[in-house]
Amino acid sequence: MLWFDPMYFLILAPGLLLAMWAQMRVQMAFSRAKQIPAQSGYTGAQAAARLLHAAGVPGVEIEPVEGFLSDHYVPGKRVLRLSPDVYAGRSLAALGVAAHECGHAMQEASRYPLLVMRNGLVPLATVGSNLSWLILVVGFLLHLAGLIYIGIAAFAVTVVFQLVNLPVEFDASRRARIALVDAGLVSAEEDRTVANVLNAAALTYVAATVTAVLTLLYFLLRSGLLGGRRD
Repeated sequence: MLWFDPMYFLILAPGLLLAMWAQMRVQMAFSRAKQIPAQSGYTGAQAAARLLHAAGVPGVEIEPVEGFLSDHYVPGKRVLRLSPDVYAGRSLAALGVAAHECGHAMQEASRYPLLVMRNGLVPLATVGSNLSWLILVVGFLLHLAGLIYIGIAAFAVTVVFQLVNLPVEFDASRRARIALVDAGLVSAEEDRTVANVLNAAALTYVAATVTAVLTLLYFLLRSGLLGGRRD
């Protein structure tokens, strides 16, 4: 049933299509903004350092990391890692992405409730994501309802994580744009380009959330918890 099920692809189709479109859009938005130098002349790393200082968030290490748009902030370790195009780039794309990651550092410094909740869910969501599929496959193959329900519950934690993560990412982008303008690193006109990059990136999180919710819906339908039938 889980090896090849047309219903699975039918239910997941909107999420998969949205994910592909979001990925294309973020790459296009970043590529375009990458060609536009920021009037301030700052690199992404320099902008990050200035924004963190202005926000009163000291002690954050800013490090380069390999990969395309592999930028991320590590909560608890106070480390901000920026991809090559962002770390050394002087474009509006570089400043926007760097500022977004600074937004997460600002959230941690202010104890933003949803970030605290998200960080607490990370280990549970990681375990749930890795184990739920194995539990569900075994449960369906052996027709063990109890095991199926445990697998669904484990995957549901991943869905909760995605739902919590979504507003966290939107809030980080909101903080980023405000901080860039307030610090004088981008003008009001440049902010529109930064917004295009961050909005496109936000779509990838929306797509991940939609896909997770639809996957959970599929499991609920196949288990009989929704629709009253289990194959």
